[in-house]
Amino acid sequence: MSRAAARVGFIGLGSQGAPMARRIIAAGHETTLWARRPATLASFADSGAEAARSPAELATLSDLVCLCVVDDADVEQVVTGPDGVLAGLRRGGVIAIHSTVHPDTCRRLEASARTCGVSLVDAPVSGGGRAAEQGSLVVMAGGDPQVFAYCRPVFATYGDPVVHLGPTGSGQLAKILNNLLFTAHLGLASEVLGLGATLGLDRAALSRILPRGSAASFALERVADADGGLDRIAAHAGALLAKDVRLFAEIADRGCVRDGAVLQEAALAALAAMGRRS
Repeated sequence: MSRAAARVGFIGLGSQGAPMARRIIAAGHETTLWARRPATLASFADSGAEAARSPAELATLSDLVCLCVVDDADVEQVVTGPDGVLAGLRRGGVIAIHSTVHPDTCRRLEASARTCGVSLVDAPVSGGGRAAEQGSLVVMAGGDPQVFAYCRPVFATYGDPVVHLGPTGSGQLAKILNNLLFTAHLGLASEVLGLGATLGLDRAALSRILPRGSAASFALERVADADGGLDRIAAHAGALLAKDVRLFAEIADRGCVRDGAVLQEAALAALAAMGRRS
């Protein structure tokens, strides 16, 4: 697998997936798109990308199919459904899962893909739509190193850094830990800003200085921008963060992992503060 993928299929044109697809197109890759809602494709009408009628049809036109859908059920349906990617992808093709899902889902799908002569890597991303537009998403990949090397030129159109972490599922483990820590940071940041107000400090002034000091973090910036509360963040990302904290809990329970207990409790407390319990 020394050559780069020339034909790319992309499924999952949400706030993060759409700019990822645009960067693939801008890099000159022959690109095919599919969306459950045809209206989603309207903004790509003049992009030069083709529109497929199904995931299977998209796969017949692709060497590499990238998925950026919401959850495990969506990934399973798009890959293994009756008109799914595996129904159309040629032998030697590759599937890249950019969604954040359980590592076991990727391992199971990788095994199914292998029986069809297809390779699969997990490559969840972090950074959001703005980072995707700028080509600075963090891409965390797991899977065969040669397959990763094959995909890397495409991943590099929207990702920097693009990092291989180990066998299939490793990218998902890294992303879940990232989101666990981010969720815990959100709760701690909100609590600190509230504590400052209790002690008589001006919340707005504290929100200006903490992100510039040694306490700075991406989560703190988000909370400070939301006036110290979590409601706005909960409305935007609460459900997804709760999903990822649940995934960590399942992985930890199954693997008898105890070292993450304090971090998990902090993340659960943050979700509770958002009004969303995992």
